[in-house]
Amino acid sequence: MADIEREAMEYDVVIVGAGPAGLSAAIRLKQLDADINVVVLEKGSEVGAHILSGAVLDPIGIDRLIPDWKEKGAPITVPVKEDKFYMLGEAGQLRIPNFPMPPLMNNHGNYIVSMGNVCRWMAEQAEELGVEIFPGMACSEIVYGDKGEVKGVVAGEFGISADGTKGDGYEPGMELHGKYVFLSEGVRGSLSKQVIEKFDLAKGKEPQKYGIGMKEIWEIDPAKHKEGSVTHTMGWPLEKNAGGGSFIYHLDNNQVYVGFVVHLGYKNPHVFPYMEFQRFKHHPIVADLLEGGKRVAYGARAITEGGYQSMPKMTAPGVALLGCSVGMVNVPRIKGNHNAMISGMIAAESAHAAIKAGRSGDELPGYEAEVRDGAIGRDLRAVRNVKPMWSKWGLTASLAFGGFDMWCNTLFGGSLFGTMGHGKSDAEVTEPASKHKEIDYPKPDGKLSFDRLTNVAFSFTNHEESQPAHLKLKDASIPVDVNLPTYAGPSARYCPAGVYEFVGEGADTKFQINFQNCVHCKTCDIKDPSQNIVWTTPQGGDGPNYPNM
Repeated sequence: MADIEREAMEYDVVIVGAGPAGLSAAIRLKQLDADINVVVLEKGSEVGAHILSGAVLDPIGIDRLIPDWKEKGAPITVPVKEDKFYMLGEAGQLRIPNFPMPPLMNNHGNYIVSMGNVCRWMAEQAEELGVEIFPGMACSEIVYGDKGEVKGVVAGEFGISADGTKGDGYEPGMELHGKYVFLSEGVRGSLSKQVIEKFDLAKGKEPQKYGIGMKEIWEIDPAKHKEGSVTHTMGWPLEKNAGGGSFIYHLDNNQVYVGFVVHLGYKNPHVFPYMEFQRFKHHPIVADLLEGGKRVAYGARAITEGGYQSMPKMTAPGVALLGCSVGMVNVPRIKGNHNAMISGMIAAESAHAAIKAGRSGDELPGYEAEVRDGAIGRDLRAVRNVKPMWSKWGLTASLAFGGFDMWCNTLFGGSLFGTMGHGKSDAEVTEPASKHKEIDYPKPDGKLSFDRLTNVAFSFTNHEESQPAHLKLKDASIPVDVNLPTYAGPSARYCPAGVYEFVGEGADTKFQINFQNCVHCKTCDIKDPSQNIVWTTPQGGDGPNYPNM
């Protein structure tokens, strides 16, 4: 719809995404200059609606941004009191002692939080400083300037009909222009993906790697609740089918976060990540905890796992990529929020200096240099080989060699392994179904384990059904003609929300997209072996409405 005329609003900095990175950038900009004009655009119905994270928060980022966060009432109130690691077998578990682990794995001083609530609180702090925050404003396009620089974004387009034409209530949205645009969309953001491709920002870098993280909030028997307890597990039920593991975090109010991560670099297309999660809850160590409790929320989200060697170039003319738009998760620590916050602050400081010097629309090289050489780079370099070791050598060997490598990096600042590569993308490693056996997953019992559609109801997801599907196929024939016969239709399994299904039989088989179920995890955009599915933003406010994720 290139013929659409839109009003434009001018800002100093336009920020896409009200997550920890985007909000940290907004707050820092206002701390540096109260007169700088900053806008934050959030596709969720409210700030926090699309935020899903474990989460055990390393407070290093919030300490740096708002040193008096405790006095200001931040929802960061449950310190970690106990930290346990287990290797699971089908019926038992072996505790891994804490003492051989490098200091970076210690959770002492960290907090169990709802990042959704942390972001809601951060938004309040930003607005008090004068930041404009617009929720329900999906950013659908990049606006480029005369020299090809990123000039702004299109936000707030509503009322497109299912056939792609303008409906009766069509609203064209607005162009929001900035001297600099920050993309803090989280994992595999649609605009970030376009910018990385247009400016070839991934050139010379390793492929980005991902996991799918699924999470439920449970209210459990108070007698079983241990506020501040953190447990991580590896092994069963994934074993050799895929890498990954679980987390169980006891927050306050007798609530527990139960989460499961499956690395998306698995070869066997029969792997069903969601069902691996449901099966995990039947392990005695988990089932005993959850018996008598009730699940109150569910969600899922992709996680960037490529680490230091997979981070693309972070700047192009007029734009900077922040947080998980780059991929700043420390995989063995299962933490990235602290790095996201720090990246937002660094980007803000770089943009502020540039604007003060009268610049606009150019690159911010100081941002990239500080990310790679400062606290974020140090955090990620020390663990850069853990993920490729796990992918290449499996769980047991990666535990031994990964631990050794982290100790070497911690003590000596270097690695005997250098920097290992990832090789193929998660889509490329998927092998034909004929090379693998099907996996028999037990049926959910409705007490500890649940079918996908029942659980999706607990993500409070809603999409206006009259709009076009935001999940686009490059070639509509590929799902049935290629992915089904070659890979056994993996989209019917890798999606944690039941968006994709094959209906009918034989020549009548059709590929159905139930986009109303989508929880915006982006797994389809990542794992589809033909790279045929493109995730785009639906109209603003649509998607999950996570309460305390």
